[in-house]
Amino acid sequence: MFKTVNSGLVYIINDGDVEILINKIFQKYGYDFSDYSYTSFKRRVDRVIINYRILSFKNLLNKVLTDQVFFNTFLEEITVNVTEMFRDPDFYKTLRDNVIPDLAKNPIIRIWHAGCSSGEEVYSMAILLKEAGVLEKSLLYATDINQQVLESAKSAKFPIDNMQGYNQNYLNSGGLNSLSNYYTVNSGKAIFNDEFRNRMVFSPHNLGIDQSFNEFNLILCRNVLIYFNRNLQDRVVKLFSNSLSKQGYLALGLKESIDFTSSKKDFELFSKASKIWKKI
Repeated sequence: MFKTVNSGLVYIINDGDVEILINKIFQKYGYDFSDYSYTSFKRRVDRVIINYRILSFKNLLNKVLTDQVFFNTFLEEITVNVTEMFRDPDFYKTLRDNVIPDLAKNPIIRIWHAGCSSGEEVYSMAILLKEAGVLEKSLLYATDINQQVLESAKSAKFPIDNMQGYNQNYLNSGGLNSLSNYYTVNSGKAIFNDEFRNRMVFSPHNLGIDQSFNEFNLILCRNVLIYFNRNLQDRVVKLFSNSLSKQGYLALGLKESIDFTSSKKDFELFSKASKIWKKI
């Protein structure tokens, strides 16, 4: 089946082809998208098809399985790497005012950013910890399924053109300085200070199949679960519950919830507005 896009024909993927595509990707690369939201997955595959003007499923499958550059682009589209520093400033204000002071009581603070994308929110957290005076006793673990965006996150470099908006988010979250205090500028990039990078560990992790790897005081997985079906959401929240210390915190995206998961009983709601739960 085809449709016309900008005076050209493109292929429309059908349900059977989606299933084949998911299976082939798992066999070749080990990425399992079988429990992703079908509607979201198909919509993003359609976007790739339109952008590359692909005219058949055979052509799509061949490019996915034999063209590594194309597959990297495909993976980035499917895994939705949209983020920014201090995204949802009120959320970060809640962390600043109500969560970090509690975490500061621990001798070591371990934080896991699951699905960290290109890292903007990891560096946002590091800045909060510095301003609370606890960065030096904190470890931030940042994971993602996409190795390419992890490499970007490790670099600590972000487009300088984004900094004005990020600085406004930072100030709205209760920032104590100017964001520019924490980075230098070179070749159009804001390069964040080594004191932040030195407290971070970046590693690939697949929420669909990988296990817990440490005990954490705070886990953040914001705007990831909305792309999973109910089975995978349940699996991931159970993973988070098993990975949290007693009285540890779980933070999700503003449109996400644990209400329909089997691990709901493990938590109490800490902040309804900021979608933060505390393990009981």
